[in-house]
Amino acid sequence: MAAGDAETFEPSFSADEQKHLATRLVSFLSQYTHLSDSYVIEFFTEDLWHTLPPSWQLVLQDLSYPQVADLLLDAGQENRRYPSPWPLSLLAFRATAHALAFPRRCGGGDSATPDEFPGNRSQSSLLGHVFRKHVKPKKQHEIRRLGTLVKRLCDRTGCRAVVDVGSGQGHLTRFMSFGLGLSVTAVEADWDLVTTATRLDGQLLGALAKDDRKKTGSCRPPRPPSSPRHVNGWVNPEASWEAFVAQLRAADGESPCGPGNKRPRGSSHPEDGEDEDGDLQPGFVLTGLHACGDLSATLLRHFVHCPHVRGITSVACCYMKVSTSEDPSPPGLVDPPFPPSPPRDPALPLRRFGYPMSRLVAALPGHRLSYKAREGACHAVEDYVRRLRDGDGGPLRTHCYRAALEAFIRDARPDLRRAGIQTVKKAHLLAFAEYARLGLARVGLPPDLPLDPRRVAAMLEQQGRVVVYFSLNLLLAPVVETLVLLDRIVYLQENGVHSRLVPLFDPNLSPRNLVLVAVKPGG
Repeated sequence: MAAGDAETFEPSFSADEQKHLATRLVSFLSQYTHLSDSYVIEFFTEDLWHTLPPSWQLVLQDLSYPQVADLLLDAGQENRRYPSPWPLSLLAFRATAHALAFPRRCGGGDSATPDEFPGNRSQSSLLGHVFRKHVKPKKQHEIRRLGTLVKRLCDRTGCRAVVDVGSGQGHLTRFMSFGLGLSVTAVEADWDLVTTATRLDGQLLGALAKDDRKKTGSCRPPRPPSSPRHVNGWVNPEASWEAFVAQLRAADGESPCGPGNKRPRGSSHPEDGEDEDGDLQPGFVLTGLHACGDLSATLLRHFVHCPHVRGITSVACCYMKVSTSEDPSPPGLVDPPFPPSPPRDPALPLRRFGYPMSRLVAALPGHRLSYKAREGACHAVEDYVRRLRDGDGGPLRTHCYRAALEAFIRDARPDLRRAGIQTVKKAHLLAFAEYARLGLARVGLPPDLPLDPRRVAAMLEQQGRVVVYFSLNLLLAPVVETLVLLDRIVYLQENGVHSRLVPLFDPNLSPRNLVLVAVKPGG
């Protein structure tokens, strides 16, 4: 579905279709938790290859990397040529995984293609030059497409006030404000990012004034356009929507969570969406570009309950940081930066988790998604397909290196499981002994730990199997993401709001490319 299609705001599924798909997703994923919950770095320590059915091992063990891409991961591949007959169970696994996952390719005349970057791969031809400065190609692509969709949503709902949550350095905020003429409040927890965003706002204003002088030939400075308003604040997932709105009102004063940002000088008139005292009036759109973990779920709850919010565009990421009843505080969660935390609203339930949000999915037996399954859902399938098809697959050697190193770490420290060694730069270009020396030191083990060369050679010979196993695991990633996002669609439906999921970005540029779009009834 292209962002420009008339169907963008139409619901993706009926209630019956949602229930049917949720049931199928949970049933399928619950059959393959041994895959989705496994870690490829334990390939040797847990003998993962032999956890696969013997018939699968037989046909998969000798595949070339391009064959892995074509026969397993590429959903659009046609006329597949198999080197040997595959068992029906493997064919059914692959076909079901592709069939259940939400489509990720965007289409239409305005679709994202490499043509957006003709000649210069770092400069989008579809985005004004003042909005490209300090912005990487991926972000240029995202802010143009999402900003345009938010503008259409504002037109649909009859408002021009937007709240951008998790705004970072403000690239999307500036495009919506200066480029599309929207009144934007940006909310960001990191004060350093807020400071950077404000500085970049000033630079863009200067660039716009310079362009205006060139066009008009006038030395008189033009009246500056309305600047975005930046709020430094952490959006508490346990707080009420009233507390969230109070953070937005702090745009004209001192934020209760930290340094605030007052209305820019020269803005003598209240903006649309505010009254004379700076309070928000009913009528703004929420947006979050790759709002991390529970933040996306929190914004959906505020959208449902807050009478001020008319529409929302939600692009999620970092599913492993989403809280669940089994994993209420997953690794990587950001603690409130401004203690103490706002008190919990006694009228709210004791704890609200990021997954599942809907009553339907919560009631399905087997709906649980482990941290590992949710982490896997953040992987970039399209990027991995390209790597499988590029040359000899040298960069893929890192999987096998890390799995082999895990075996030696366990020998020395049986209690040390899946220790983080961070990324070893250009690991695939190193000899394994050098890679191991760097990795062992990072986990506090002697870098000169003896390594049996015959054992090392035997493990490295299985690199192809390691890649195949990782690819089977990766095949489930879009299915897990689909279940998480469908749960949010159902949650909105249960609260009387229809929504649509749109593959807005080119997945080759932006792997988390699905945007959930919703408008309240009557909007």
